[in-house]
Amino acid sequence: MLIGYAIASGIHDTEEDFDFWNDGPFSQWLWKRLGMAYPSALGWAVEIERAAEAAGAQPMESFFSLLDEFRAEQGESRSMDEGCSP
Repeated sequence: MLIGYAIASGIHDTEEDFDFWNDGPFSQWLWKRLGMAYPSALGWAVEIERAAEAAGAQPMESFFSLLDEFRAEQGESRSMDEGCSP
């Protein structure tokens, strides 16, 4: 569903960053967050499902928790890059 959103955004020429490609910023962050030495060929969604199952958690809840964490960290780094205080 997120990929469809990105494709539609491209068709309509929106100037919006898309962090959810399999080699995008969210994936890069997630591999480190999950302690993975190498990127997963299966993609971030499968790896979140696997991690949630191992932790006895719901995959959707895990995704949104990880997304909140990712956005919080990205907000801090973007603020610092722009010269703003976090």
